[in-house]
Amino acid sequence: MLDYAALSALAAVVREGSFERAARALHVTPSAISQRIRMLEERVGCALVIRDNPCRATETGRRLCQHVDHVRLLEQELHGTLPALAPQGETRVPLPVAVNADSLATWLAQPIAAFAARHPVLMEVAVDDQDHTTEWLRSGAVLAAVTATARPATGCNSRPLGAMRYVAAASPAFVTRHFAAGVGAGSLAQAPSLVFNAKDELQARWVSRLCHRQVQLPHHTLPSSYAFVTAALAGMGWGMHPQSMIDGYLKAGMLVELVPDTPLDVPLHWQHARAASGLLEGLTAEVLAAARTALLPP
Repeated sequence: MLDYAALSALAAVVREGSFERAARALHVTPSAISQRIRMLEERVGCALVIRDNPCRATETGRRLCQHVDHVRLLEQELHGTLPALAPQGETRVPLPVAVNADSLATWLAQPIAAFAARHPVLMEVAVDDQDHTTEWLRSGAVLAAVTATARPATGCNSRPLGAMRYVAAASPAFVTRHFAAGVGAGSLAQAPSLVFNAKDELQARWVSRLCHRQVQLPHHTLPSSYAFVTAALAGMGWGMHPQSMIDGYLKAGMLVELVPDTPLDVPLHWQHARAASGLLEGLTAEVLAAARTALLPP
């Protein structure tokens, strides 16, 4: 039989980032948290927490945290059908998901917010590149994710969401300055581009398709979808923008496509843990419905 008090302590440390904050969240002392995790580690036979700042779970620790998340969702669902078992007062369960920043900035925040407003959950939304969110599922850090990968992670279901359309755009002044002679490998190797972070390969993919070869791109790093648009309007660089975010600026002439009619469509999928609860199924339905109106058909 698993020690759920110890598992709750582990999940709290990973969620809060420290033993002290976990103790406050569970209304116990830090020494009690430490003792519970130490006993759990002795039973499992390996370390479960990397004692750093912030504290992080080991691979085994992440899987145990995922188990705790599953149990909490199932318990919450049971409380809804058997109110006599529910604790006094309103309780909300954490629901961890991983999403890409552009989806969150354009179409995904609304369905997540609407779902959380109606259900007893606390959304824990992690942001990562859509090509890497599957790793969050595999590690057990989240129960659902928006990902570019169609193949489901172990223990997960995968549903197509549709495709997000990106366009390469910059301000008219930037285009005049850097691409007066045309957009090609030579000019793209000189003009500053914008990237979200080191994982962002959208600009490189678009250039590779346009030029039929890889081009080393000078770039600014801006880890914000909205900062991308602000930077492009200011003439800082060119970047791949979700068309829905900049459509108004394109129509007003404040931004222009580097090469007209060369969009990059990125298929997205919703993956979620198979052995979950009605709450996760409800979130899935909300996300799929929003995607049908916001994204290109899958």
